[in-house]
Amino acid sequence: MDLLIPGTGLFFWTLLSFLIVFFLLRKFAWGPILNSLGEREKGIADSLETAQRVKAEMAQMKSENEELMAKAREERALMLKEARDTRDKIVNEAKDAAKNEANKIIAEAQQAINAQKMAALTEVKNQVGKLVIEVTEKVLRKQLDTPQAQEAHINGLVNEIKLN
Repeated sequence: MDLLIPGTGLFFWTLLSFLIVFFLLRKFAWGPILNSLGEREKGIADSLETAQRVKAEMAQMKSENEELMAKAREERALMLKEARDTRDKIVNEAKDAAKNEANKIIAEAQQAINAQKMAALTEVKNQVGKLVIEVTEKVLRKQLDTPQAQEAHINGLVNEIKLN
């Protein structure tokens, strides 16, 4: 049992060396160790705070980005709508212009057709008139070959004129 119970001398010298090492460590090692641990703890706290701030900024930037994307989508939709409206307007204007031009061409063609029709009718009337005069002249020459027949015909015409 003597091996398990230390002697008083050993106990005294062990306690003395422990206290000397304890005071030396406390004076020279624990201060710098505690200071470095405090600085490290402060650095970690600062890093966590920075990380939280960056996280909040990222969330804010994400929401701003989503707002910008929504605005961009709205603007794109508006621009597409305006482009469609403009296209429809241009197409309708072109259709209207084409209809007006077609109506104008049709009216001019109808006028030209009517003018040609009138010219043709006038020409036909003139030819018919000439033919009537020629036929009448031939008939009258045959009927009025004698001077007595001519004089009777002239008297009939004079009487007819007086009646009118």
